[in-house]
Amino acid sequence: MSVTLQSTRFGEVEIPEEAVIEFPNGLIGLGGSRYTLLARNEDAAFVWLHSLDDPALALPLTNPWRFFESYEVEISDDEAERLGIRPDGDTAVYVTVRAAESLEDFSANLRAPILVSNGLGHQIINQAPDAPVRAPLFPAMAEERAA
Repeated sequence: MSVTLQSTRFGEVEIPEEAVIEFPNGLIGLGGSRYTLLARNEDAAFVWLHSLDDPALALPLTNPWRFFESYEVEISDDEAERLGIRPDGDTAVYVTVRAAESLEDFSANLRAPILVSNGLGHQIINQAPDAPVRAPLFPAMAEERAA
């Protein structure tokens, strides 16, 4: 079976039922609980977390380790258990991207990553002390511009 997504960005898209991600606790500041990931290809640096409930709502995401090699996600054992996240499990981690007119102003929210496992998504507050809300994705470009 599949779900039809009527997207204002991408038009009509057929989504396999198993690609639907349910966010039982929602996303911070956003409505709806059913989303899917859309990408141009498997190796895309950025993907879209697109709402199935709101045809105009799509957030750019990225795998944080593509840009932040030493990135860590820290959550309490109680929180991990409550969410059903296991250290040995297959959990994908994404961070939201704040796009801008120039690449040097692109940033990622490392404080509130999105964890996806077994069709469920959870946005958490990362307890790692060095996880900023706006980490530059292209810091060398930003430094070059500042100089």
